Amino acid sequence: MNGDDRRIFLDTNVLVFANIEEAPLHAVALDAIQSRERAGREIWISRQVLREYLATLSRPQTFSPPIPAEKLGTQVRSFMSRFRVAEDTAQITERLLDLIQQFPTGGKQVHDANIVATMLVHNIPALLTHNTDDFARFSGIITVLPLDANVS
Repeated sequence: MNGDDRRIFLDTNVLVFANIEEAPLHAVALDAIQSRERAGREIWISRQVLREYLATLSRPQTFSPPIPAEKLGTQVRSFMSRFRVAEDTAQITERLLDLIQQFPTGGKQVHDANIVATMLVHNIPALLTHNTDDFARFSGIITVLPLDANVS
């Protein structure tokens, strides 16, 4: 396992893939999370990731119909007890404002920058994601771990 992922942040797509059997990379995402848990790694998510998970799976996906709100609620509550949850604070907003000035960022990219700001404020060095291109601009300040190259 990569030494940079003692504390790791999960991107929303990893949670989606790990929890929907029909999703692409389901087995890879599930193994990525479970192997890190077995190794005693600190796994982090944020309130933003929880909202994105709800937004994603409450609408149709190519691999899944919308999931009922009751089931989504159960899943999110499970995530909150299973993983460390980074709270969104004023310090994160300030860091986000610094990041969007430092790195070219606009539109939906602000959500990615907010994840990076959250990671930096909470001292989480590594991000596990399937969307590595979205975070490439931040590779000098965080470690971006590609889900599809997961070797645990």
